[in-house]
Amino acid sequence: MIVFSLQTFAIPGSISLSILSGFLFPFPLALFLVCFCSATGASLCYLLSFFLGRRVVYRYFPEKVAQWAAIVNKHRSNLFNYMLFLRMTPFLPNWFINIVSPVIDVPLFPFWVGTFLVVAIQAGQTLYNLSASSDTWSWFSVVILGLFAVLSLVPVILKRQLRDNQ
Repeated sequence: MIVFSLQTFAIPGSISLSILSGFLFPFPLALFLVCFCSATGASLCYLLSFFLGRRVVYRYFPEKVAQWAAIVNKHRSNLFNYMLFLRMTPFLPNWFINIVSPVIDVPLFPFWVGTFLVVAIQAGQTLYNLSASSDTWSWFSVVILGLFAVLSLVPVILKRQLRDNQ
């Protein structure tokens, strides 16, 4: 449930829970749970954007939305491939893809499946490396986990600085 919330509201930290699931569950179950939760959480963000943000974006950026929607319509038969491409490349952040997709009429099904498969590729590799007995306690893994721990404190520090400046 926590991963759904993190994904839905584009809150950082879901990667830490994904890594934790690799230690708690057998690899196939952990992989399925990570993929399912990530794809469903991203789809909930999609639905939130569809019901709350779509009208606002259409109101303030009608030309840009029409332009992007026309591009999507041209490639409607290849939307699944485009979703995979966008998810795999670092051109656009995932939260942006989650929010913009319903606005430019990307259907929910290719969105969900594309997210599921890309997360399966990325999480599968990460979970496998972390669950392998030789890699579990490597210095690289410890440094990466430490980095994620430090990064998880960034929102707390920024929030405190914003509060102190007011």
